[in-house]
Amino acid sequence: MPYRSLDIIRTPHYRTREDFVEISQANVGLIRRDLLDQQSAREALAEIPTAELIAISRRAADIFLNDTLPIGDAPQSPDDYVRQLASTTGMPHALARRNMRKIHAALFEMEQVISGLTRGVPLDILDRGFGTGLSFYARTQSLGIVLPSNSPGVHSLWTPAFALKIPLILKPGSAEPWTPYRMIQALLRAGAPPAAFSYYPADHAGGGEILRQCGRGMVFGDVSSTRVWANDPRVEVHGPGYSKIVIGEDCADDWEKYLDAMVESIAANSGRSCVNASGVWTPRHGNKIAEALAERLAKIEPKAEDDPGAKLSPFADANVAARMSSMIDAEFAATPGARDVSAAYRSPDRLVKWEGCSYLLPTIVACDVEHPLANREYLFPFASVVEVPEARMPEILGPSLAVMALTNDPGFRRRLLSSPLVGRLNFGPIPTMQITWDQPHEGNLFDHLYARRAFQAA
Repeated sequence: MPYRSLDIIRTPHYRTREDFVEISQANVGLIRRDLLDQQSAREALAEIPTAELIAISRRAADIFLNDTLPIGDAPQSPDDYVRQLASTTGMPHALARRNMRKIHAALFEMEQVISGLTRGVPLDILDRGFGTGLSFYARTQSLGIVLPSNSPGVHSLWTPAFALKIPLILKPGSAEPWTPYRMIQALLRAGAPPAAFSYYPADHAGGGEILRQCGRGMVFGDVSSTRVWANDPRVEVHGPGYSKIVIGEDCADDWEKYLDAMVESIAANSGRSCVNASGVWTPRHGNKIAEALAERLAKIEPKAEDDPGAKLSPFADANVAARMSSMIDAEFAATPGARDVSAAYRSPDRLVKWEGCSYLLPTIVACDVEHPLANREYLFPFASVVEVPEARMPEILGPSLAVMALTNDPGFRRRLLSSPLVGRLNFGPIPTMQITWDQPHEGNLFDHLYARRAFQAA
């Protein structure tokens, strides 16, 4: 049931810093009490055929994108949603609408998503629990998720759980309560049972309680905030991606042909996604590539939030931007072998104020492979360019969520394909940001929620 709490937080407008929205908080005791009964919600979803849950998701896609929906006690049009999202996160309207379309696509293509996650398991097997030689059982009664505030697009990752008959227990990010709430309202209007969703704005303790009490969980955040869950098999951790662009010997001399795809990989969505490239690794021409990228990215500058050409998000908390820039400068000062290539193409200051807001301007670093900045990730368009022999790749890359591999060499491609360090792999100039709905993004949500059993029937 909707609940108005005496415990509230007030989230400020990113620019004026005046209170913009008041959010009731769920305390740990309330969450713990509610989660004593997870079975009822699971049973409510289990009774609905998977095909109908997919149809609900498909209907919800257009409702999310186009309809006026409730937000607390008020109506929220799609334009209201975009403005409200921008007001607390700073995300430009153009990027907000792009993320809306991404969520729409995930909901609308749910049948394709589920087919990819299950590797084509017939839908009726999820309804009956078994089929010819196949049987699956749920590992959990619910999926608890601690959500981020950096980008609305990540919410497309949890939507399949509903179609897979697993109730959702959501803790929104403090600056981004808008998207998961609107998605829930769209699914409810499309015919989803209310028992399928619990929405708990809460502090860190509340988020931890959700992850402890649910049989399966997902958590989004940086290394420090997700470290405690890193070795818990019940919790799927979505932290930094350290995604990369890798250039093979056979394509290194033609690097200019791929410049557009490199720029898109680094700068799309204001560099705030785990699949944004944070490194370009090449056997040669590193300095030329770095200079070309710096020159192109220097054209991305702060603009008004409603400017259709806005591509750079400010930081809602100016202290975060200042701290991040200081960390980068400290790495330059502490360890030789790195150069801020972008400084020659933009304001020498990476951290700038524009109309009262803090921005970090796109930054390209040329560095040695041993330098700490060779494998760093930040929440703005940032990438290192590293020269390293092809023979040392992919092992030297370290864990990389998404890799755009620019090579036609069969041997190098085989090494990339066999590497456990590479998550998503795009052969050719397919930006790291480009995904397909019939393949898992990071991990496999179906395998996280369901296990296969041996099964025979006479």
